[in-house]
Amino acid sequence: MESRKIFIAFSTMVRNEVSRFLRIWMQTLIPPVITTVLYYVIFGSFIGSQIAPIHGFSYMQFIVPGLVMMAVITSSFSNVVGSFYFSKFQRSIEELLVSPMPFWVLIAGYITGGVVRGLLVGTITLLVSLFFTHLVVSNIFFVLSFILLTAILFSLAGLLNGLYAKNFDGISIFPTFVLTPLTYLGGIFYSIAALPPFWQSMSKLNPILYMINGFRYGFLGFSDVSVAVSFWILVVCISVLFGINWHLFRKGYGLRS
Repeated sequence: MESRKIFIAFSTMVRNEVSRFLRIWMQTLIPPVITTVLYYVIFGSFIGSQIAPIHGFSYMQFIVPGLVMMAVITSSFSNVVGSFYFSKFQRSIEELLVSPMPFWVLIAGYITGGVVRGLLVGTITLLVSLFFTHLVVSNIFFVLSFILLTAILFSLAGLLNGLYAKNFDGISIFPTFVLTPLTYLGGIFYSIAALPPFWQSMSKLNPILYMINGFRYGFLGFSDVSVAVSFWILVVCISVLFGINWHLFRKGYGLRS
């Protein structure tokens, strides 16, 4: 397939994915922002005012990067898993499978749609946080790289969930029983330095901890874990998930009835 045709196919998929969630923006963009605002008010303003500063920053400043990252994770994941599963359910995915489009382009099209939605929700959530606190940016490179890589990673995870899902319940099991607990235990509301040594070690087994701390480092300039290690964990996880998705597409797993 020629590179020009590949670009046309990719851009068409991205345009379709983006227009899909923008048509229903009241359902795709507003709810996660409202949920995060409630966290700002309850944890940041009410409870946070009673908590001592962490590394010289107020509790509200401490939790904002984690809450923004949580919004990005849930939005990018849900966009891809929902869009892809509905394509399977309606059998419109078959039209893409019979086209000469390479599988990696098909994967990239779905992933880009999830990334755009995740970054858009994250940006809105970050802007809303300015009504509650003053934010500083310590290193813009880490801010942009961690939020982008995280959106890519969980878009790939959403696609994988969509491939394995056999029914509508299948697209909610993973986010309910795996993604949500790992996110809340990923250091959004606390520093693992305050935990006993055993629980610090257990927390370091949670990959989301590294994403949140890397993103927080970009704003506040400190992290509970190595930022370099966090970056490479993201890169490795993205490579592994992309490889798994491509392999499943090539085999036709979850695509053919």
